[in-house]
Amino acid sequence: MTELATLMPAPVDLTGYRLGPPQQAGALTVVPVWGPEHAGLVPPRGGLKLRRVVGYGDLELHNGAPEGVAVVPLHIGYIQHGAQNHALCSAALIAAGQTRRFENACCVQAGQGGYLQGRDQWFFVLPLELRAEALRLRGTLGFAKLWDAIARLNEAYGLPKRGHLEQILTRKRPILTQWQSRLEPLPGQVGALFFVGERFAGMEITPSPRYFADMWMPLVCFAYGVAAWQAEPEPRPAEPYRAGSLAGLRAELERDRAARMERVASWLAEPAAGGEWTVEEEERYLDLRLSTVTGNGIAGQVVTRDGRPVYASLFSTRWER
Repeated sequence: MTELATLMPAPVDLTGYRLGPPQQAGALTVVPVWGPEHAGLVPPRGGLKLRRVVGYGDLELHNGAPEGVAVVPLHIGYIQHGAQNHALCSAALIAAGQTRRFENACCVQAGQGGYLQGRDQWFFVLPLELRAEALRLRGTLGFAKLWDAIARLNEAYGLPKRGHLEQILTRKRPILTQWQSRLEPLPGQVGALFFVGERFAGMEITPSPRYFADMWMPLVCFAYGVAAWQAEPEPRPAEPYRAGSLAGLRAELERDRAARMERVASWLAEPAAGGEWTVEEEERYLDLRLSTVTGNGIAGQVVTRDGRPVYASLFSTRWER
């Protein structure tokens, strides 16, 4: 497979990251990424907790781990029944034992009252189609700032034109969560490339296999699963192998796998983005730097240590609605 650094050139130095055999289900293809592990960084379910909602568009997260910095995933959101669901427009760094307030969060369920409680920590990641708009609005205060984009997304997918992301995340959840069983994370995997159809959709790199395991369901089902659900091809009749023996059957299976790898490798041969990049440092803690990265058709955020990425969430902006 092509080196990851070829697909995603500067400004993110991805030397040392390796790609594995792709997995494909319907319109969604996932290419696993293996690479260095980074100590001292708390995975989302290991210590990061929603503490409380101060007011609409204003919430607190807490790093309850005894040690280590929590890297808040880009565009994380929380859902609870009977409450106004929220999402963050930016990643963040939270020290051990620290509670941090986010006054620039956004509500994703227009018209729903009630505050999220700390009792339930189920989280998602904003769908690909909303991520560019959310990133642009990261410095804007206003709980309703994403409602217009959510309404456009709903309308584009044949749903009532309302600022209710619940229409997709909850009501379509049985469809979206199928990605979790149709695809699977592999041992030691720290990230993945996501393709919808034959188009690059996003790259996710995390500090450790445990961190990536925490992110697997929110990423594959919601961040990229929504676009894949809409692009799902019509099922084709299964064509049985013609092999007359077990050895022949294995040979045909290997040929199928090789053809799939060759097809995906051709997608990786071209850089996902080119031209000028803009890198804007957002915050720093100890030796960690959180930056927003924007390029031609791509955007996202990266956490680096000594110039090397420890976390990256970069996505194509071509799916924006």
